[in-house]
Amino acid sequence: MDATKQDSAPIWKKVILTTCLGLGITAGSVYAESFESSIPTVYHVYVDGEHIGTVDDREVVESYIGERVDQAEQQFKDLDLTIGENVTYIPEKMFRPSYNNKKVLSSLKEDLSIKVEATRIEIDGELLGYVEDRKDADQAIEQIKQKYVSKAVLDKVSKSNFDSSTIDLEIGDSTVLDVSLSQKVSFSEEKVVPQEIFSVKQLVKLLEKGTLKEKVHTIKSGEVLGNVASNYNLSTQEMLDLNPDLKQNSILHVGQKVKVTAPDSLLDVKVTEEIRKRETIDYETEVKESDDMYKGQKKVEQKGQEGSKEMHFKVIKMNGEVVEKELLKEKVLKEPVKKIVIKGTKVIPSRGTGNFSWPAVGGVITSKLGWRWGSYHKGIDIAGVSNRTLKAADNGVVKSAGWQGGYGNKVVIDHNNGYKTVYAHMSSVKVKAGQTVRKGQAIGVMGTTGHSTGVHLHFELYKNGSVQNPLKYISR
Repeated sequence: MDATKQDSAPIWKKVILTTCLGLGITAGSVYAESFESSIPTVYHVYVDGEHIGTVDDREVVESYIGERVDQAEQQFKDLDLTIGENVTYIPEKMFRPSYNNKKVLSSLKEDLSIKVEATRIEIDGELLGYVEDRKDADQAIEQIKQKYVSKAVLDKVSKSNFDSSTIDLEIGDSTVLDVSLSQKVSFSEEKVVPQEIFSVKQLVKLLEKGTLKEKVHTIKSGEVLGNVASNYNLSTQEMLDLNPDLKQNSILHVGQKVKVTAPDSLLDVKVTEEIRKRETIDYETEVKESDDMYKGQKKVEQKGQEGSKEMHFKVIKMNGEVVEKELLKEKVLKEPVKKIVIKGTKVIPSRGTGNFSWPAVGGVITSKLGWRWGSYHKGIDIAGVSNRTLKAADNGVVKSAGWQGGYGNKVVIDHNNGYKTVYAHMSSVKVKAGQTVRKGQAIGVMGTTGHSTGVHLHFELYKNGSVQNPLKYISR
């Protein structure tokens, strides 16, 4: 027999057998799939990993969640709400399905909460609050910064390509180099109930108000319990609660320490500036002594002149207050000129020479010593001057200076040699009792005070207590 024919019969049979087997398996698979799809599916519902029951359709749960969210959005219209818990499903096919939609919905009512995806704000690791998103947080912080710098300045320094080293300041100019916060502010995402969300306006108000912290106040002169409390916006009772050792009628002593509460900012805005300005340099005053001039006399030998300098500062402000000032550069533009004053050291003798000088600057005698109008005129009257300065007739000590009845403003000088002179009716007095005056020194201004009929000097001269005729001692 041909070897080829012998082998061909088994191969043909194998093909037929394989084909039949394949058709049988395919038909079985189709039948199995059709049978499985006819088996009902139920869904086991889990809330945050805990099984709460079984429903016959996921839509039962999804529809309930949608209704809860829709209801909440009527109250919180501007927030993107969701449920706060993680709801998951595990499907299972059952010949005899067992489920309880009502029980699951009842559990969901208890277990689910409406929340919103929010941005959590922390300051130095402490929770401040929540806002809807990071944009709201940034906006609130920007508003706090804009209390101390303008929006334009803030925008400029916030740019990534801002380079302060390229700024060339002119004298009188200043520029902001940096605006930052002293505290560390961090953000994270968290689901919270809608009631916890701050609006931008509410967050700004919270940041501006700060928190109340207990501080110690040192009592100053004139302070009492009530006004200390008022200065810190506290009632007297609040002060007493903070200080149990005090009573309402307690007397406070200077230097005493008392407890108070005062606002403490939540965010400190740090502004770094560079300032270039012109400042004046004060001139020095040199005093030279001279025995050619009497004590009390001064003369300016050289007028002082202020100088000027260019100052370049780096200034750091915290919440608008300067806390640090660094001098970067100083350049003198104009040196100051020293003022030189000559000061007299010559002692004014308190004893008169006995030789008297005319007590006015010019003038004429309008009335002499003697009887007139029924009374005795004890001196002479001098009037008709262009310069009303009155001068001491000799060295001496002022015994009295001021108002005295009919004499008006009056000065009496004791010359400590038996003589005494009187100057009356002055409009103003330039000396005081006990002052030593020299001969010719200005002591007042001619006037018409007291019993006077016009601007003049009434001048009297005494020797050992007896009135003398001045015209025997003085002349123009």
